[in-house]
Order: sequence, then structure tokens, then C-alpha cells
Amino acid sequence: MTKSTDLLPEGLEDCLPVSSARITKAMRACLDVLDGHGYDRVRPPLLEFEGSLASRMAGVRTRKMFRFVDPVSLRTLALRSDITPQIGRIAATSMKDAPRPLRLSYCGDTVLIKASQLDPARERLQLGAELIGADTVAAASEIVTLAIAAMKATGMTGISVDFTLPDLVDTLAAQDLSLESDTVEAIRRELDTKDAGGLKQVGGAAYLPLLYAAGPIEEALPKLRELDAGGALATRLDGLEAIAARVGDGARVTLDPTERHGFEYQSWFGFTIYAEGLRGAAGRGGTYRIGGSEEAATGFTVYVDRIAEMSDAKSLSRWTIYLALGHDAAEAQKAVSMGHRVIAQLSADEDPADWGCTHIMHGSEVTKL
Repeated sequence: MTKSTDLLPEGLEDCLPVSSARITKAMRACLDVLDGHGYDRVRPPLLEFEGSLASRMAGVRTRKMFRFVDPVSLRTLALRSDITPQIGRIAATSMKDAPRPLRLSYCGDTVLIKASQLDPARERLQLGAELIGADTVAAASEIVTLAIAAMKATGMTGISVDFTLPDLVDTLAAQDLSLESDTVEAIRRELDTKDAGGLKQVGGAAYLPLLYAAGPIEEALPKLRELDAGGALATRLDGLEAIAARVGDGARVTLDPTERHGFEYQSWFGFTIYAEGLRGAAGRGGTYRIGGSEEAATGFTVYVDRIAEMSDAKSLSRWTIYLALGHDAAEAQKAVSMGHRVIAQLSADEDPADWGCTHIMHGSEVTKL
């Protein structure tokens, strides 16, 4: 019988052996890809001063974070809900003199006070890569292709990438000085909800075609170019085309120019990654500015525990060798180095089946159970 003291808070759960193995495998696969492309891993702390987390990225809302007073400094601390602002702090302080572009990767737990109904988990294992010092087309191309490579390394298939322009409304509105700031905000809101009727009511009829300039990039991009009569988006659209060309056949590329969900601090370019069979997005990324230093950067984030849900259980299969008393220690170590798992016998009354052993080692000889 489960006691009330054994219950976990809503949105939190234990990760048992099978799930933990999948998460670890996916995490290692992603980190190996990032390391292979020159991204050095850093490990910022789980919590830090609230003001620091709030100041490094535009749109970061500390009210979503668990906060409490530090008994040592008497300042407010916050448990991180996003690691990216911490990478920005590291780049702007401890590594401000490191050569640019600076390539950093990370992986760690994040926590929210309250999650959404569609995704009720309040704790997530966040992994990502940040290219500090560049938000160019070349930088964005590197990050997008790196994200795709990381997803494929975990076994994900049917990968698609959805491009967006987070500052689209601001860029277009800057060409029309007659629009009040309240109207611009209302236009953003109606575009977020894809509400054509509401868009007309708030005075944004001119932005209505943006709702229909979405879909496969080879079809959506020409529509956006037709709408961009003043040329305000020309360089951005050329950039999207170049990034898509870099992706090539690596993934399906689509465009939704008005999508802003999950892009609280991105600037001219953002993207969302999807994979076949995965509920919701696998991850997001884009270009942004680091608060304080105003340094340009490009990066992506994925939540490994979500990705690991889709990993193939068969891919985790390996021998679990029961090491009988008197086994050859050198042969046992050799089996471990080959990727197998070993469990040593401690007493005479043990049953190897209790631990799911597939083989047994007597001396140096291994036989199947």
C-alpha cells in the first residue's frame, strides 16, 4: 500500500531502469555528436540568483521558476527553467575572452512551477548547443544541421524542421509608421492564434496573407516574397533559402512565418524540430542576443527524456552476464569493454534470472542461459 508520504508532486516522476537506460543512451548519442563538431560541454549550477537568470535573455519569466531566499546572501535564488540564459552568462563572464565563435554544449535538469496541460511534466532533461558570437546564415545553418544530426544519432526518423521569423511583425510594422504600438501587439496576438477574423478587427487586414504563407518551404517562400513588396524581408528570406539548401535531403523543411510559441527571445530566425511518432516538438532553436553583452548567438535545445520515449527498446539489448564464483576477472572486464553488462555472484542461493541475466560465465567460458 502506498503511503501519502511516498507520493510525488504533480508533474514529477521517478525514472526507473528501462527509462533511465533509454535517456542515458539518447543523451550520450547527442553529446557525442556535439563534441564531434567542436562543442565543449559546460555544467552551470542548478540554481543561481534570480536577477542573473532574468537579465540574460529577453522574455525569460522568473515567475515560472521556483524561487526562495538564500540564507547566506539573503538574495532571491531561482531554480532554472532553461539552461540557455546560464550559457549566456558563462559566455559573457568566465569565457568573455575566449576566441569567437565560441561553441558550447550542455545537458542538465530544468524545473517549472507549472507545466501545460498538453505536456504536464515539470522536470525536463534539457540538452543543447550554443554558437556564441554569430547569428549569421552560416551560424544558423550549422546549428540546424547539427540539431538534425543529433536527432538522427538517437534513432529518430521522419525528421522535419519548421522555420519561423520571430521578429516578422516588428520588421514589417517598422515600415508602417501609422500603426500604434497597441495595434502591433494586437496583430501579434491574432497571428499567434491564427485568427483571420480577429486580425481584421484589430486593424491587421494587411497581415492576413501571412497566415497562408505557410507549408513546405519551396511553396511558402515564394508566397512570402510576393508579400514583401517593400523588400523589408529580403535578406531574411534569402537566409531561409540558404539554410534550407544546407539541410538538403537531411530533413523535411517547412515554413510557418508567424509562429512565435516557444520563441521568447529569438531574433530573426527560429526553428522547431519534429520527428515521426513523437508527440509534440522534439526541440527548438534560433538566433538571439545575450542580455548585458548584447552578443549575437545561435543555438538549439532538445529535451532528452521526451526523445528517449521513442527510442527502440531492442537497440538497448546487450548481454547481461552472470559472473559465477571463481570467474575469470580479466574475461569479465573484457566483456564490459565490449559493451556487455556483468553482475557478480555474491552467494550460493542466487538466481541469475532475478536480474535478467542472459548468459553466465564459469571461469573464462560464457554460455547462454
